[in-house]
Amino acid sequence: MKKLTLIAIAAAVMMFSSLASAQTANGTLTVTATVNGSINLVFNSDASGVALTGAGTNAATLAFGNVSAYGALGGGITRAVAANNFTVSSPFDVLVSKANSASANYTLKAQLNAADAVNTWQVGGVAVTNAAQSTVTATGAYGSNAPFTLALTVPFATASGTNISNVVNFTATAN
Repeated sequence: MKKLTLIAIAAAVMMFSSLASAQTANGTLTVTATVNGSINLVFNSDASGVALTGAGTNAATLAFGNVSAYGALGGGITRAVAANNFTVSSPFDVLVSKANSASANYTLKAQLNAADAVNTWQVGGVAVTNAAQSTVTATGAYGSNAPFTLALTVPFATASGTNISNVVNFTATAN
């Protein structure tokens, strides 16, 4: 029995000594990053305008619905009637935010996605076409809703039932 106990003790010592000499490896991971300044643009509904579909995103829709020179209009829409056309308009808000940037303000430009040879488009009182970007504001303030009005002028010669649709592309550039 002594012999068996000695063999068991010897085996245990050998197991512990092999565990104590387990192999290890070490390494290091160097991490680098370069922070770039950035800005973000979203559209928000203006309290006195048409509620935007997709408000709080950079791809919203302002739907005037049915419009006419005379008669009822949807909420948040104003109208002006001239000799040969009428204009419907509604305010909306643009929110530009910045991060990690020393920029004091931004320039906001707008441009129609497609040509419109019939109707006239304005953003903030500035004519907008597809030919080139129009500067809507040169010194926009970061971090707060900037109100703008989108105005669409429709000639009286436009046939009833005509669907008017276009996209206004906005670009905010840090100054």
